[in-house]
Amino acid sequence: MKPFLLLASRAEDAAAEEEYEAYLRYGELTPAQLRRVRLEAAPLPQLDLNDYSAVIVGGSPFTSSDPADHKSETQHRVERELAGLLDRIVAQDFPFLGACYGVGTLGRHQGAVIDRTFGEQLGGVEIELTEAGLADPLLHGMPRRFTAFTGHKEACTRLPSHAVLLASSQACPVHMFRIKQNLYATQFHPELDAEGLVTRIDIYRHAGYFPPESAEELMADARTYTATEPMKILRNFVALYAG
Repeated sequence: MKPFLLLASRAEDAAAEEEYEAYLRYGELTPAQLRRVRLEAAPLPQLDLNDYSAVIVGGSPFTSSDPADHKSETQHRVERELAGLLDRIVAQDFPFLGACYGVGTLGRHQGAVIDRTFGEQLGGVEIELTEAGLADPLLHGMPRRFTAFTGHKEACTRLPSHAVLLASSQACPVHMFRIKQNLYATQFHPELDAEGLVTRIDIYRHAGYFPPESAEELMADARTYTATEPMKILRNFVALYAG
């Protein structure tokens, strides 16, 4: 099988390693089957998509809707590189899954309105699938409603007309969508369990997602939730696109 490619951009090693291990574990992949490029560390190398089964974009501390003058040079570079790669991915309808930052990257690339209207605090939320979501092969075996972990400053306020809405939450109307047949983005984290969320709360307590003094309370709250259904998305993605 051709490997899957994970494009990551978390500068903190503990968060980056936790994320990679989660994709390995819940995607049921070996390190040889999931190659990783840390975009924050170095420029994106030349990629031949024919070498991969699919591309996954993990979560990121970057906020795509921030004003340009608030973004670092690294963020500007990462955004340019992902936009150029998405030009090729979308043109080929090449299998793609973007988790959280996928909404900001694939959504903006396709003309969605991405802003801070529907941000959600770090924690567990109930996700509800649309009728299109229930029928989508990537969501095969998923219940209509399930718990997932999320935490994001920005979200999609309006999808382009050619996108298919697959899932929503009460506070965030666009939690998952599809472009063409093989391009997916989720706002929730399909790779994230309670302990993974606790790790991120600890690491990002000063990143502006929540008041730093509330970190311990958020960690305790995270442990009251069980999220097992979202991981089916990763297993389905691997099963659908392993080639």
